[in-house]
This record gives sequence, structure tokens and C-alpha cells, in this order.
Amino acid sequence: MPTLLLRHADLILTMDDRKARFHDGAIFVRDNFIEAVGPTAQLPSSADVVIDASGMIVLPGFVNTHHHLYQTLTRVIPEAQNAKLFDWLVTLYPIWARLTGEAVYISALVGMAELLLSGCTTTTDHLYIFPNDVSVDDEIRAAKEIGIRFHPCRGGMSLGRSKGGLPPDEVVQTEEEILADSERLIKTYHDPSPGSMCRIALAPCSPFSVTPELMRETAQMARRYGVLLHTHLAETTDEEEFCLEKFGMRPLDYMAHLGWLGEDVWFVHVVHVNSRDIKILAETKSGVAHCPTSNMRLGSGISPVVEMLRAGVRVGLAVDGSASNDSSHMLAEARQALLLQRVRYGSDSISAEDVLEMATRGGARVLG
Repeated sequence: MPTLLLRHADLILTMDDRKARFHDGAIFVRDNFIEAVGPTAQLPSSADVVIDASGMIVLPGFVNTHHHLYQTLTRVIPEAQNAKLFDWLVTLYPIWARLTGEAVYISALVGMAELLLSGCTTTTDHLYIFPNDVSVDDEIRAAKEIGIRFHPCRGGMSLGRSKGGLPPDEVVQTEEEILADSERLIKTYHDPSPGSMCRIALAPCSPFSVTPELMRETAQMARRYGVLLHTHLAETTDEEEFCLEKFGMRPLDYMAHLGWLGEDVWFVHVVHVNSRDIKILAETKSGVAHCPTSNMRLGSGISPVVEMLRAGVRVGLAVDGSASNDSSHMLAEARQALLLQRVRYGSDSISAEDVLEMATRGGARVLG
């Protein structure tokens, strides 16, 4: 089995239970699994590949828990620069409706390259729009070529404008189409084994773009196959008003009503929640993907991450799509998370190490 030795790092941060740090540290890898971490003098002195890490700080790879890689091609569209979420989406839907499979492949390569260059080694993606010949397969091909661990989420929108939803009818699919392709992707690509480089999740887009029936049927399918569930939730006050008007309940209560809580579920954004909601998230062990830059860019609000962490909620970090972030830089996102929580809770509320844990182990917990 091939071995790799990285040695003489100025500092290795392990982010393990003890938060162990090693000066003049080394990492020994066998067959792509880390076998030992510690002082260089205490690890093997040779391997098939040896890397001199003198002058370097070594961190665990970041885990990005939410993205829309296709948006890499639609950054800084002038008409969407000053819009809040619903207006921003309505502006961009017609552009995204012209996507092709090749465009999705290229956008994934670019976004994944940015992630890797900023220290991210595992990423999710939430592809929920499927015009022309677009498929999740296009992104999986890009991930295999570039070498990043990938958790693609098969999204979907079934509630078009004519039926009371937000997206135009030309960008939605039937529920039968969404469910059939979800099952195909699981059977074709999902690998639950340790060290897997590809695991599928199922991800109806949001409360304002899919029906309750699709949410329920998706959850049943995911649990039948043992894959995770993901969706947008509680991102804006507009969404809360939509849920109250259409379903008679706030977003998290709506998820509970649909059976969408538990260790196999993670939500992205979770900005507009109260202390009761946070308690429910903690008790059900439901996960959260925090997207500080996107939330600021769209003026959505500040997610109560400090309160969630104190309550024991599993929280990971995410860059979100490039049309609401303008980047895919995980280290920058970690810094943004640190600063934004301090704005809300004070300078002593969260440390750099807390945020690094959220970007590494936190994301790993969220993705199971």
C-alpha cells in the first residue's frame, strides 16, 4: 500500500478532542488514510512520498457544507447586486434556465479549484435546477477529475409560479422526474464505505419551491437508501411569511410536520430562528450549514451560531453559491464567520479555534 510522509511542519493543528498541537510535526499516511500524527522524531522516517513542510502550518482539510457550484458562472450580475433573496432569485432564474451540462461541468471545476486552493478537501453541492441536458453527473465528473471528496445533493423544484411557488414554471420539474433521478443517482454513485469520495444526498430546494408531498416522498426515499437530507431553511423573513401564509406554521415547525428532523438532516442558513427552534435542532441532532458571507451579501440577517453551538447543535461552515458570495474561499469564510458572530455577541463570544473546528470537525459531523 502506498505511503506518504509529511514532516518538519512548523505547526500541526489536529482539531482532535484534546486540540493537540505539534511543533516540528509530521503526518504519516498509508493508502490514503492518516495512520499517525505527532512530532517528526517519533514518526517513521521514510515513505513512498516524502514532503518537507518546513515553514508551514498544517490544518485538517475544511469541509464545505453547502454550495451551488453552477453559480460560479453568474457572479456579480448587475441587476442582482442590490436585491434581497426573492428578488435576487427572480432576476437570476431566467439566466440559469439557459444552463447546459457543459456549463455545469466547467462551473464545478472552477468552484472546486477555488475550494481546494483555500484548504477545502470535502464539499457538498446543491444542484436544484435542471434545464436542457444538465445533470448531477456533470459535477461528479468534475469532482473525480480534480480529486475533491464530494457530497452532491440532488435538488429539485416542483412548485412553479402558476401553483403558488416562487420559480417560473420553465425551471421546475415534475415530482416523478425528481424522484426517479434521485433514485438513479443513489444507485449509480452513492458509496457509503469509509474513505468514500462520493456520497449522494437528496435536497428539495426550499419551502417556497417544492410541495409538501415531494418533501415527504424524498424523506422516505432517503431513509430507505440510508442517505442524508438537505434543504434551505429560515433564510429570510420573506420565507417565514410564505410558510405562515401557505402552511400556517413557521419554517422549522413545517419541517417537523413533514418528518424532516434528525441526524440524517441538515439545513442551510437557519438565520431566523428563536430559542425554541434552537432547542429542537439540538434535541433532534439536526445539522446546520452557516453561510455568513451570503447572508450578509443578501441582507438576510445574522444566524445565531453562538447560541446554537452553546445548545449543542451540529454546525458546519459553507460558502454558499458564488452568485451570493462572489467567491468559494473557505478560509475567508471562516474569518467572516468569526467576525460576524462577534458583531452580534461580542469579541469574547467565539474564538478563531472555535471557527476552525466548525470549518473542519463541525462540517464532518454535519455530513455524518
